[in-house]
Order: sequence, then C-alpha cells, then structure tokens
Amino acid sequence: MQYEQTKKLSNREFKRLVGVQRRTFDEMVRIMRDTVKTKKTRGCPNKLDLEDQILICLQYWREYRTYFHIAQDWQVSESTVCRTVQRKRKCVG
Repeated sequence: MQYEQTKKLSNREFKRLVGVQRRTFDEMVRIMRDTVKTKKTRGCPNKLDLEDQILICLQYWREYRTYFHIAQDWQVSESTVCRTVQRKRKCVG
C-alpha cells in the first residue's frame, strides 16, 4: 500500500498497518528530508517517494518479509528494496 493510499486510513488503522503512529511517521519523514537535503545526489532520481521508502523499511522491519515479496508488492526490483532498506538503516542507527 503506497503512502497516498494510507492517507485515507484512520489513525488507528494506520498504526495497525505500519506499526507506528502517524505523527511518528511524519517525524521520521521530516528527519529524513533534512538528511536528504544535506547530501549531494548523483545518478537517477529515486523511483519511490521518501514516504514510500520509509513505508518499505517499516514493512521489512515489522514483518520480516523477503526483499523479493516486498519488491513484488511495490513493483520495483529486489535490489531497489535492498538499497532502500540499507540506506535507511544507516540513517536510523
């Protein structure tokens, strides 16, 4: 489920789906946006929005699904999911 679709969910449903409260998720996005602004980017732009990247990471960390299954749900390559999770892991800690 992409971020745009989660906007339709109630706060309770959002937490059930993602595992964190909506305001916690918004804070994560804000922190990641600040981090991304300070970095110089090269190469192709990301196929996924920052919100979607964070949703992918939360889905991986919460459900421990394989990169392959997550990639199928999001219609991206397995390596894209792997890179996304690895990059966010570095930022988180």
